[in-house]
Amino acid sequence: MSSDPLFVDKVQDIVGLYLSPPNRAIVLCVDEKSQIQALDRPSHGLQANHCRAVEQPVLPMMPGVTERRTHTYIRHGTTSLFAALDIATGAVIGKCYKRHRAVEFLDFLRQIDAHMPEGPDVHLVMDNYATHKTPKIKAWLARRPHWHVHFTPTSASWINQVERWFAELTRKQLQRGVHVCVKDLEADIMKFVGCHNENPKPYKWVKSADEILASVRRFCLKTEQTLCGEL
Repeated sequence: MSSDPLFVDKVQDIVGLYLSPPNRAIVLCVDEKSQIQALDRPSHGLQANHCRAVEQPVLPMMPGVTERRTHTYIRHGTTSLFAALDIATGAVIGKCYKRHRAVEFLDFLRQIDAHMPEGPDVHLVMDNYATHKTPKIKAWLARRPHWHVHFTPTSASWINQVERWFAELTRKQLQRGVHVCVKDLEADIMKFVGCHNENPKPYKWVKSADEILASVRRFCLKTEQTLCGEL
């Protein structure tokens, strides 16, 4: 649920972009996945740092048995991934940074700009994070009148399609990954981006804004009835 007073307007705006994007325009869903940890999960009977107990190897899934692994790991630092998903093609522009401040976001906007062809308008779907709205960011965007920003409602990251791609990155690459340093982690992330872009597939948005808002209304009414019944 979102407390954004412009929730309805923003949902209609963004879903409209998904279902009926402007002609000769590029729509990009932009966000950052911050604090991705480089985790070393010792296995195969190796000793970790000469002071940890010997770990057991990951035991794969079997019929009726889930995957089993040790709960211990060693942290080797973090990285933040900025990504832009093209909703028409499914291709992703990505870059890793040590931090996720306005200066890194501005650099990433320049990376996006370098990938854009001349001519089409560019529509960015992104959240209201403070680093996205600093004076330098606003000035940079103001110098590009063919760039248009569409902010997602507060606490409504589900409406940003790049979040679905982040879930794929986590499930397919990060969840079982073993990285002894941040450099290796970033290399694997960018390798995943490259492999994804070899055969990208766009997501299919199926719910209209009216259907989403009707679902939210039903939930609110049901919640209100439940609360009233408990009084």
